[in-house]
Amino acid sequence: MMEPRTCLVTGATSGIGRAAASALADLGHRLILVGRDEAKLERTAAALRARRGQCGIATYRCDLSVLKDARRAAARIRRDVRRVDALVNNAGARFLRHQMTEEGFELTLATNLLGPFVLTCSLIDLLTADARILNVSSGAHYGAKGVLENVRSATGYDGKRQYAETKLAVVLLTYALADRLKDREIAVNALDPGCAATNFSRNNGTWSWLKHRLSYFLRGQLRTPAKGAETIVHLATSGEVAGITGCYFRDKKEIRSSESSCDQTAQAAAWAACA
Repeated sequence: MMEPRTCLVTGATSGIGRAAASALADLGHRLILVGRDEAKLERTAAALRARRGQCGIATYRCDLSVLKDARRAAARIRRDVRRVDALVNNAGARFLRHQMTEEGFELTLATNLLGPFVLTCSLIDLLTADARILNVSSGAHYGAKGVLENVRSATGYDGKRQYAETKLAVVLLTYALADRLKDREIAVNALDPGCAATNFSRNNGTWSWLKHRLSYFLRGQLRTPAKGAETIVHLATSGEVAGITGCYFRDKKEIRSSESSCDQTAQAAAWAACA
């Protein structure tokens, strides 16, 4: 286990993100919590302080689907924080109904990919030489085709497909960034936390949310948020993975990501598209 470090977690007020923040706090690490809801952020921080005492916890409100919001949050963090040792890009969502952000981006694309990309690139200078960037992807990426598109019309929009494509792009960008940062000895890895019993996809309606959870429960694959967070905590803190970069993990073990994600041309294309 490493000495106390500063760990930034997005989507930290519920589900896997909150479970990861709790586990990191229990290990004595300092926390930067990022979330969309100011009240939820304060409640989360208060709950963690109640368990850990006056441990170092800072909160920053940010809606990652709005790129200017991601830039503003990054600027505030850069003003207040001297270093970041672990950056956990956990926030994500799936929108079955087509929606556009005020900046003209499809909402799933903005939330899962563009916002985290902006935040990460804006905080690179704060990362220490042995820092770790963790990008939460999904097993859904195995079914994606590598079609990264800002879908502007509801016609032809498929929310499940768009979610899978953004999660494939997360892995593509992980590998591209790992290559760019290898000389700085910053590790960049992606992971699949599995399906946890959280509020993920509840925005699509209670029935859709229940079906999603029930399908995993019947297959014996539904896990607790704490179980889903284990790989995040392992990659952020364990000496066992020191120096490992450009890899994909599930259940704290390195596994092979999809064939599409290993295509270096696709990796470069995804980076260029986001940039």
